[in-house]
Amino acid sequence: MRDPRDKRVPEDAAADADTLIDVLMTDDATEKVLSHVLEDAIEEIDETVEAEPKVHIRSHPRQDDLDATRLYLSEIEFSPLLTPAQEIHYARLAQQGVETGRRKMIESNLRLVVKIARRYLNRGLALLDLIEEGNLGLIRAVEKFDPERGFRFSTYATWWIRQSIERAIMNQTRTIRLPIHVIKELNLYLRAARKLGRELEHDPTAEDVARALDKPVDEIKKLRNLSNCVTSVDLPIGRDGDRALLDIIPDESSPEPPSMLQIEGVHAHIGAWLDELDSKQRAVVIRRFGLYGHDR
Repeated sequence: MRDPRDKRVPEDAAADADTLIDVLMTDDATEKVLSHVLEDAIEEIDETVEAEPKVHIRSHPRQDDLDATRLYLSEIEFSPLLTPAQEIHYARLAQQGVETGRRKMIESNLRLVVKIARRYLNRGLALLDLIEEGNLGLIRAVEKFDPERGFRFSTYATWWIRQSIERAIMNQTRTIRLPIHVIKELNLYLRAARKLGRELEHDPTAEDVARALDKPVDEIKKLRNLSNCVTSVDLPIGRDGDRALLDIIPDESSPEPPSMLQIEGVHAHIGAWLDELDSKQRAVVIRRFGLYGHDR
């Protein structure tokens, strides 16, 4: 039988965020130790989000979005923060299933969510969407928080808020969602490419990164292609979002206007010359040179 004093995390729980937090919170370590553990987890999530390319082509925020964001921020601006004693009191109530305690814990930490959400601007989601996802993480943190462990709630909730926001970025900002194991491989490539870029003082080639990671060049090229941003041609652009990206992309399969004019001029001249022939000569020339869709 396993020793109950053994605090090691089971291998199959390493990828389970709920189990990971539960195991961490059973330790008697100080808040400082937990902070270090959470920072390591946050750094790992940050690296995952680095694999999601920033969306460079985006529309300006619409007035309705700005008004909704301002309204929400004004509503939570004066939400009172809890003292440590109040935090423990309401956290215990929330733990017992008392709705008043749960609501108080959530409302007093809404500004923490906004502060964290602002760090993820320009990554493909609007601020209000980031805040919404962060609030879901905050609610989850309230449900899981144990005030008897002696840690401040903000330290504990930060991990859940950031996890919720970053998972939303990974799931919603890519047109084609990548599996987690592919994102991990992509992270290795991005870190190696950045490191080589600093050392070589120029952008590393696929061969440079392949040598550094001891991987096939073809695999590195595939990872590099995955790091490119995929954007929908229906993406609204412009200040009012009244046009789509497709409207301004040139159609390379269509001839240029000067070429079209030249072709139309040639057709007009050929038609005029053929009109000068009798019907038999006209038929011979048309079939001889394959004009008007006839085979030569």
